[in-house]
Amino acid sequence: MTLRRYSLLTCVLLLAACSSNKAGIDPAKLIDFKPSATIQVRWQHSLGDAGISVLTPGVTRVAVFGASVEYLYRFDRETGKEMWRIKPGFTISGGVGAGEGLVLVGGDQGELAAYDETDGKLRWQVQVSSEVLSAPKVAEGIVVVRTGNGRIAGLDAQDGKRLWLYERVTPALSVRSHAGVVIRNGMVYAGFAAGRLAAIGLTKGVVIWEAAVSQPRGNTELERISDITSLPAVDDRQVCAIAFQGRLVCFDAIQGNTLWTREMSSDKGLALFGGYLYVTDADGSVFALDRNTGATLWKNDQQAYRQLTAPYPFGEYIMVGDFEGYLHVMNTGDGSLLARRKTDGSAILSAPVLMGDGALVQTGDGELLAISVQK
Repeated sequence: MTLRRYSLLTCVLLLAACSSNKAGIDPAKLIDFKPSATIQVRWQHSLGDAGISVLTPGVTRVAVFGASVEYLYRFDRETGKEMWRIKPGFTISGGVGAGEGLVLVGGDQGELAAYDETDGKLRWQVQVSSEVLSAPKVAEGIVVVRTGNGRIAGLDAQDGKRLWLYERVTPALSVRSHAGVVIRNGMVYAGFAAGRLAAIGLTKGVVIWEAAVSQPRGNTELERISDITSLPAVDDRQVCAIAFQGRLVCFDAIQGNTLWTREMSSDKGLALFGGYLYVTDADGSVFALDRNTGATLWKNDQQAYRQLTAPYPFGEYIMVGDFEGYLHVMNTGDGSLLARRKTDGSAILSAPVLMGDGALVQTGDGELLAISVQK
């Protein structure tokens, strides 16, 4: 690899983390406001450092699973009591997947391990094609894992044997992404480098449809990067995806027909909720869009350039985290700021995870919090 190529690649690997901190633009200062809601911590634990990984927690009906680079934990969902912890023997790099009686974690050398949800005993461990950067998923007896080289594999949940493999050519220059896959109604949805979105059949790994979200533009290699680096937003009717330095597009979830498009850039992500599509753009502004047309309903730029997470909508609230460990809660109706709370001061790198009427949040330094919002 030439020095020039290495330097460019290094910049690109850091691009997603730096996109909300443009040269010459300081992060927005926290504004004073009169809170009309409070963020309450139900329970919390310090799990340990996540290193360079984004270790999202997993949740089931009765338990919460979290990880550091060394340990995998199970906690009681209601009380936060630690039920067990295990040391897999490899560096955990991809967050925690949970469901159908399994707890799944991947490693930085391509390890993938499945544990029994109840007692933490190892069910199976296999080797996949490269490092696991996102939480594995399980549905209908199939474990789906995405690796750092862009491949997606479907494995038998009983023994880890590979059932299918989806792979595509990855551009020479692309953004290191921790985005995994979304499984819904027997389909696996995933975005890729060069702005492509694919819908893959869960049982056989057959491509149902594939579409372009964005096309590379610009004169330099960095300007031409237009990768999808976040999870698509999916419900029964539509799937929406957004590319960095690209576009936002919503498709029919089954057929893949384009419903609408608009120019917008994000490396953070988006969420469908009710009649709205919520987006955190590359500059750290949070938008509420009409899900049917893409028209802007409101915009909140009070946390601009604070490296916000993807939005997490629940009930009448929208929550995001930032690079200083603050959680910000906004009103879904108009985007007004309702509440704020600081965690441990380290960056919150991924959107909060759904847990009943509240959420799970994990910081870069490994603080795991179960929270709710009260008026």
